[in-house]
Amino acid sequence: MSAPAASAAFPTAFSPAETHAMQVALDAARQGPRGANPLVGAVVLDPSGEILSVGHHRGAGTPHAEVDALAGLRAHGPLPELSACTMVVTLEPCNHHGRTGPCAAAIADAGIGAVVYAAADPTAEAAGGAAYLADAGVAVRGGLSAEQALELNQRWFRARAEGRPFTTLHIAQTLDGLIAAADGTSQWITGEAARLDSHGIRARVDAIVAGTGTVLADNPRLTARDAGGRELERQPLRVVLGRRGVPEDAAVRGTDGRFLQLDGRDPAAVLGELAARGAGHVMIEGGATVAGAFLAADLVDELVLYLAPLMLGTGTRSTGDLGIASLADASRWRWDPAGPARPLGADLRLTLEPLPLARHNERP
Repeated sequence: MSAPAASAAFPTAFSPAETHAMQVALDAARQGPRGANPLVGAVVLDPSGEILSVGHHRGAGTPHAEVDALAGLRAHGPLPELSACTMVVTLEPCNHHGRTGPCAAAIADAGIGAVVYAAADPTAEAAGGAAYLADAGVAVRGGLSAEQALELNQRWFRARAEGRPFTTLHIAQTLDGLIAAADGTSQWITGEAARLDSHGIRARVDAIVAGTGTVLADNPRLTARDAGGRELERQPLRVVLGRRGVPEDAAVRGTDGRFLQLDGRDPAAVLGELAARGAGHVMIEGGATVAGAFLAADLVDELVLYLAPLMLGTGTRSTGDLGIASLADASRWRWDPAGPARPLGADLRLTLEPLPLARHNERP
């Protein structure tokens, strides 16, 4: 992930204004949702180092951070000559056509004279933006706050390197870690606000996954719905894992053909199959066995935990066996700086990500 050599037309040192702008860009990046795309922030500086515009990526299909920052310039009023301005961005501008066009071309076409980025893009499909910009006459430097930028997206980079979707695990549980009472009742542990928030995640993902146990017990639709209960136009693929049959009249089957059942004994194979079907972001919805399998395989990149102010004492735990016998071998997590804890009605939403292996002795 090394940065390209500095442009001969641009000094190699980073100014205090650029260093400050990178921190602003990193803060902006944390406002975006995790998922099929990395968290990215961008800042445009005028020739004196003053910030003209700040942008960030708001999720798949929306303008990338660089384009968002360029759009912000239009609301600024009179502008200096853009060839004298610098864009500071947390990730090398992309050089590919996805749901949106390449950011490198957008920057060059806008006439921005210089680009400073934190980390090179290691993905084959998006890399090459720095070289494109340099060829277009833009002065390019990389490496400013690279470690912070790489760590911000450490699990996204890992998912891409492994050729699988970014994977979010959703759990709604009681204070004592249960997702159902002893008699099997589980609807509803959390309140309406938490459920609506989870539908917001469903609306962003490409596939939502549940086990046959959850489907047979709760008969969920696994669709993304609005506050009025109406299904949204864009729906994720509904995936059921397990070898037990799913009834023909099960709600999860729907009528739109967006239903898939997989064996599920190999979580990595499941994600590989979903990646082959074009999924860039997958949400694991339940139940405990499925959650435990993906956690044990270290395939969960983001944990969204809805904590209800309830205690049951006995019932179904939120995860199955993780194969951990000692505290020393615990799966360690940290609070996600891009997903601060927030109340949702009577419940609390917590967002965490796995602690990098090199930092497993840290406290979250």
